[in-house]
Amino acid sequence: MHQRLDYFATSAKFFKSYLEFNNLVHGEPSLKEFADLVTVRASQLNGCAFCVDMHVKEARIHGERELRLHHLAIWRESGLFTPRERAALAWTEALTRLDPHGVSDEIYEAVHSQLSEQEMSDLGFLIIAINGWNRLCAAFRTTPGSCDAAFGLDKAGLN
Repeated sequence: MHQRLDYFATSAKFFKSYLEFNNLVHGEPSLKEFADLVTVRASQLNGCAFCVDMHVKEARIHGERELRLHHLAIWRESGLFTPRERAALAWTEALTRLDPHGVSDEIYEAVHSQLSEQEMSDLGFLIIAINGWNRLCAAFRTTPGSCDAAFGLDKAGLN
């Protein structure tokens, strides 16, 4: 198989703008509570090896417990997540794997019972950001770990 293109360089102006959007979303204080869980879970659902690798390392650097990261795939059955985290994960799954009829009233109301309108809206943009990265990295097969030094992820000690 031949090497896939470098979308960072090929579409540099779009990459730069999307990175600015991503940084703005990740800089929102209200999203810090959920950002690591959401980015890992969306990346798992989308099968993006680069992003799972990257966001697990970020989560560990941010102090996330290893067992909770392992439990993300089974968060509904796990007792390790708060009701607010469960709502964020449910919203992540609903917006990542859109039902043909959209997000159900049941899911919307369940999430809205735990998160404010501002949190739901802001979280939606975080989910949009990670889903976009997942699609680009999966399409162009960005190599997991290839940006660790540049992003400071080597500090996670997970090589």
